[in-house]
Amino acid sequence: MKIGGFQEISLLDYPGKIATIIWTTGCNFRCPFCYNRDLVLDQTELIPVDVIFSFLDERNGKIDAVSISGGEPFLQKDLYDFVSTIKHKGFLVKIDTNGSFPKKLEQMIDDGLIDYVSMDVKAPKSSYEKVTNTSVNIENIDSSIHIIRKKAPDYEFKTTVIPRFHKEEDIIRIAQWIKGSKKYYLQQFKHESTLLSEIFKQEKSYTKEELEMMCQKINPFFDTCKVRGI
Repeated sequence: MKIGGFQEISLLDYPGKIATIIWTTGCNFRCPFCYNRDLVLDQTELIPVDVIFSFLDERNGKIDAVSISGGEPFLQKDLYDFVSTIKHKGFLVKIDTNGSFPKKLEQMIDDGLIDYVSMDVKAPKSSYEKVTNTSVNIENIDSSIHIIRKKAPDYEFKTTVIPRFHKEEDIIRIAQWIKGSKKYYLQQFKHESTLLSEIFKQEKSYTKEELEMMCQKINPFFDTCKVRGI
């Protein structure tokens, strides 16, 4: 496991649980607005797996869950074994993914290793490659959506909404694609200092009011639809 980041305690990342967050390095997408540049480009100092396991052993009973984000966690060849160890220690596991690896995702769900999936839906199908700045197998994205909706014990979908890429009609098209899902969040774009593309530091963000108006239009499609990151 190539672990490039570690946050001991979070009250926000896993709904209703006290969680530890682990960030893996490397990603197969190159979204220019990504704020985890060093993780994506594999330019962080790595944290030994033993450090993570020792911390979890010390906090057993005080922490409920481990949230694994990235980067893209499913790029890690030993993710399955890593998560198996965490589950054996008695923790819930949440995975953040871009949906590129449906077979690996399905196997871990079927084997009871994942309790919560958070998937980024980057754009409508027709503009996925433009937003991710890379070649994308959209069938894999679609398969992951179906697997999550059918099999994940709990889950959410989310989109970071950027005026350059997402007009209201784009958000509606995404909502129609994943219609009937439990939870869908619209996230406000933040001008972080570590964006993958320097150009996006000048990018405009939608206001809270604008995002909430979008949310109102697609709210009937989901059990829960909210604006997040404001």
